[in-house]
Amino acid sequence: MPASTFTGKLDIHKGVTVSSAEEPCPDVKEFTARLEASLRKWQDAKLRGVWFRVTVNHVQWIPILAQNGFIIHNAYGDTITMCRWIQRDEANRIPNYAHNMVGAGAVVINEKNQVLVVQERYRDRPYWKLPGGYVDPGEDIVYAAQREVLEETNVRTEFESLVTVRHSLEAVFGCSDLYFVVRLRPLTSEITKQDVEIDNAKWMDVDEFLNHPEVHDNNRLFVRKCIENKSNGIMMGRDTTFHPITQKPQALYYITKVSS
Repeated sequence: MPASTFTGKLDIHKGVTVSSAEEPCPDVKEFTARLEASLRKWQDAKLRGVWFRVTVNHVQWIPILAQNGFIIHNAYGDTITMCRWIQRDEANRIPNYAHNMVGAGAVVINEKNQVLVVQERYRDRPYWKLPGGYVDPGEDIVYAAQREVLEETNVRTEFESLVTVRHSLEAVFGCSDLYFVVRLRPLTSEITKQDVEIDNAKWMDVDEFLNHPEVHDNNRLFVRKCIENKSNGIMMGRDTTFHPITQKPQALYYITKVSS
């Protein structure tokens, strides 16, 4: 009797993904037979990329996949993802794994022309900086900036504009780093600093911040551009919509002129 095959999930790129959590096969011999039969089926169907998401409960799959031409594409938590390009008439189009870290920070200026600033606890020098941090997986950039401000200072905010984007090469884990700075309007003013990561937090006069010896040039630039754009009636607004193909949530940012 011919071996059964994996079902997997097809994607819009004519690829298929098999999850060991959804289609378990603990027996090594059975897995080998199903894999070989599946590869023949997928090649006959002119599929392109094959992906196997293997949890730690099925690590016995990994050497068999490697023997059949699969390579490790990425790993996260308890899952290793392996892939193979099976389209013989087309060059390998499988993209590299995600190679940019993403962070978000905020310029928060109150009605007294004071900017919200923090000092991180674990630094050699007590630099004053804008609140911010890494964007969590699946998190919106604006929500991440608001969350970081709230966590570090307990100040609640609302979005006004995207200010700038910093792109640093050769950052952590061999990735590049994208840092989005947004302008947030404070809805509250009382500060309660986070004790784990933050050593100090306060409202600082903008002029003092721009001339303070313990402020990095990047942070000065972020604040200057924020003030400059606002005084010129320029903002980068944001609409939340759905991607026209995937129908998944997306945010679109665009430069616009604010009416005086």
